[in-house]
Amino acid sequence: MVGQFESGKDTVQVITESAATHIGNIATIITGAVRDIARETGDWLTEVIEMREAAQKAREDRVDPELDD
Repeated sequence: MVGQFESGKDTVQVITESAATHIGNIATIITGAVRDIARETGDWLTEVIEMREAAQKAREDRVDPELDD
């Protein structure tokens, strides 16, 4: 028969193992989410930069009507 102390120790051990597993899973989820957010933000900023550069190039390529006279 298991004593009260050993039973309590086993309970604490199981709870600790369970908590460690769940905290690890949560950390993995958060890490993945942060990675995905960083990737999407980077992609979005790249698009903004590309659009800005394209607009600048279009302005430079546009013929100034006053110079055509």
